[in-house]
Amino acid sequence: MSFEKLGLNQSILSAVRKKGYEKPSTIQTKAIPQILAGRDLLASSQTGTGKTAGFTLPMLQLLSSRTLGKKRPIRALVLTPTRELAAQVFDNVKTYGENLDLRSTVIFGGVNQSPQVKTIRNGVDILVATPGRLLDLHNQRLLSLSQIELLVLDEADRMLDMGFVRDIRKILALLPNKRQTLLFSATFSDEIKKLTKEFLNNPAVVEATPESTTVEKINQRAYQ
Repeated sequence: MSFEKLGLNQSILSAVRKKGYEKPSTIQTKAIPQILAGRDLLASSQTGTGKTAGFTLPMLQLLSSRTLGKKRPIRALVLTPTRELAAQVFDNVKTYGENLDLRSTVIFGGVNQSPQVKTIRNGVDILVATPGRLLDLHNQRLLSLSQIELLVLDEADRMLDMGFVRDIRKILALLPNKRQTLLFSATFSDEIKKLTKEFLNNPAVVEATPESTTVEKINQRAYQ
């Protein structure tokens, strides 16, 4: 299987090749066609399996096929549990979208909000965010989520473990009912399945690895 056979356009394929990738990972092979088809998705994929590109590449393609002229309302929202992961996702969005007329930014707490707000006011298509800062700016009426077309919950199980379930529900209540929702999690816990039933519409289900297995690329050592 090659990236070309997944249905990605040449602008994105060029960025993928520049990055040095030739073959998609298992999660990319399974997830990308489902996302491009417009389906909601429940994906089990651990860190190190290529899941970020698995949702970033098709998200970029879907958004670039529907431009809204000069106005840049936020059309895609990626929620992550930590600022480090948010920054990582944002880097992927910039790298793979370098040939596209799309704008993106990242917001998280612990830093001055003013530069983040200024960027959003200038217009962005894709917003990567942690739940707390996103709700904070929304409560201050500094951003709008009324035109979200695509939502990604990245590492959803970690967000639940960190106590973000209430924030997630608040955010989901602010979004349009008609949207595409992608949920990525390392495991399909009972809480994840509950969220899936609440907020995903007949999702495709894909798994890259069996639940609760160790990613092969990660070396682990134990010292007594």
